[in-house]
Amino acid sequence: MAWSLDKCDGNTMENAKMGLVRSATEGHAEEAIEAVRAGEVIAVPTDTLYGFACDACSVEAVHRIYEIKGRKHTSPLAICVADVQDIQRFATTNHLPHGLLDSLLPGPVTVVLRRGGSSILEKSLNPGLDSIGVRVPDCDFIRSIARGSNSALALTSANLSGQPSSVDVKDFESLWQHCAFIYNGGILPSGRAGSTVVDLTTLGKYKILRPGSAEEETVAILLRYGLVEDSSVS
Repeated sequence: MAWSLDKCDGNTMENAKMGLVRSATEGHAEEAIEAVRAGEVIAVPTDTLYGFACDACSVEAVHRIYEIKGRKHTSPLAICVADVQDIQRFATTNHLPHGLLDSLLPGPVTVVLRRGGSSILEKSLNPGLDSIGVRVPDCDFIRSIARGSNSALALTSANLSGQPSSVDVKDFESLWQHCAFIYNGGILPSGRAGSTVVDLTTLGKYKILRPGSAEEETVAILLRYGLVEDSSVS
């Protein structure tokens, strides 16, 4: 069951810089959608950590995220989509057992899939990689933004590269000035482990790339659908 928008709510901070901090509530979703459509970077809560998000099909916005984080362009970004059925617009899913993605998502899992020739993603997103990490967070606010933007959101943790991840907007206060809006969902309860990242690019196999916050549950689902662990060395 997905978080309600109320679960992603947080009190708007009184000392908001430039008036950019908003509560992560339905009333602010349209504003966030317009910012994404305009090529801006926003900060949003997810079901794991706070993230920086932008239109994954905007070269300029994606570049801005790398600049904000001080991140090397060789480090890939994940994308966030609104619903499981949207994933096929951006990645190849027809090799997966029927129902697998619906069992894993929405939730704190990043599934790594091949883009495929039909992907509408910009080639400049994660150049040199034929795979993409995809999230459908269990949080209605960010999903409503992705749905309203009619695109995928490029998504990465809201912090400087190499620094601890953020579970509170105050954790990345020094970076607020670089965002069009910061949406406050309060202190997130899942800790700093982030999503569980699983590679599903190989038919019938899986590989856990990052244990994250839901490894045990994720592996149990993968095994239930008949996948076996890929023990090959990358």
